Amino acid sequence: MLLSFRMENHRSLRNEQQLLLVPDRGADDPDDAGQEAVPVIGLFGPNASGASNVIDALVYMRDLVRGSFRESEPGTGIRREPFALDPAMRKESSTYVVELLLEGVRYTYGFSVDDKRVTEEWMYSYPQDRQSIIFRRCEDEYSEGDSPDSTRRVQEITESNVLFLSVAAKSRQVAVRAVYNWFADVLDRKPMAMRYTSFPPIIEYFERPGYLSRLTSLLRAADTGIESAEIIEETEAEFAARSAGLGGAEGYPGQRRKDILFNHREERGTFALGLRDQSLGTRALYELGPLVFRSLDRGTPLLVDELDSSLHPYLSAQLIKLFRDPATNPSGAQLIFSSHDTTLLGRIQGEEVLHRDHIWFTEKDECDVTELFSLSDFKPRRDENRERRYLAGRYGAVPIVNDEIFAAALSGRGEVGDVPRRLAVGREAAERV
Repeated sequence: MLLSFRMENHRSLRNEQQLLLVPDRGADDPDDAGQEAVPVIGLFGPNASGASNVIDALVYMRDLVRGSFRESEPGTGIRREPFALDPAMRKESSTYVVELLLEGVRYTYGFSVDDKRVTEEWMYSYPQDRQSIIFRRCEDEYSEGDSPDSTRRVQEITESNVLFLSVAAKSRQVAVRAVYNWFADVLDRKPMAMRYTSFPPIIEYFERPGYLSRLTSLLRAADTGIESAEIIEETEAEFAARSAGLGGAEGYPGQRRKDILFNHREERGTFALGLRDQSLGTRALYELGPLVFRSLDRGTPLLVDELDSSLHPYLSAQLIKLFRDPATNPSGAQLIFSSHDTTLLGRIQGEEVLHRDHIWFTEKDECDVTELFSLSDFKPRRDENRERRYLAGRYGAVPIVNDEIFAAALSGRGEVGDVPRRLAVGREAAERV
């Protein structure tokens, strides 16, 4: 499980920011007693404040760990997105660090990269709370770890723009395998608007035992009007006709197409509709369903940008509850999401959706630099109306809207004055209240 994540010089995250998933021991939340890490983190803040960039930074770290050995050719450099508003930051490295607890052992792994190479990389473990060096790297120079013989061979074949962890894992180095496997299992889901298609090919997920029935139960519980779902496959004749229509000759390499049909209840029974005929909310559950199932089944992290996209607050709250409840999350899966739905800060149907150490905020300063901070910093009372206080600006991380300019823009009158920079940085203003 993830205990903390630090990032620096990634998109709007110019300065080092840290996301802590260790429970707030001072909070009066008995449900968190004895937990090593919180099961849920929700990121809230104004549009373009950097919440999505926090998630993107962890996705970037995962992708580089999983793909640098396979995708990086010698001398081609490293793809990254440093802070763009300060050209000097292009010359600075971007840094990413995770602290993990895996099978009772704590690990720290991190790296720094610039446009050309890995400038630093390190991994430590802490068996019996004593530090053990697995490896340390400064550019192409390596410090001897506690098992030098097993890593020396990997050093010789690791290119300057490739992570040592990626090569070591592919070389079956046991010492790094647990950390690599954690990255390999991280799941993520982007908002629909950021994808090329609204219907990714995930039907094969529902061919896994029990997944289709679990999806049906999820959709029925969400009051979508769907009674059941089924996967249908085109016949040999249909496949041949489609292949011919695509100019396919003998040996066309495609496969028979599979589609999913949803049976909706009606007065005379049920009526089948395809995925394209479903509401955005149903499609969102269709996409989220298999990711949630895999995360809970395997105890792996799930990163969701804009959890509330096309979902009613009741449904978002129920998905969060699946991760918070040990009965439905016995393997310790973690959900990290961003949202603009402030109802998730309070109570829904009389039940608190998130504890105070589950809630984090993002906001930008006058230089458009993202700051990340926790609700726990404000030491709120357990009975505090967090949604109301947040919307009132008591925690910061709310947009400062100029009503006159906003109205003029929508009415087509043009600018009526200079757009003010932040009248007061949100968090600073909140602390003065």
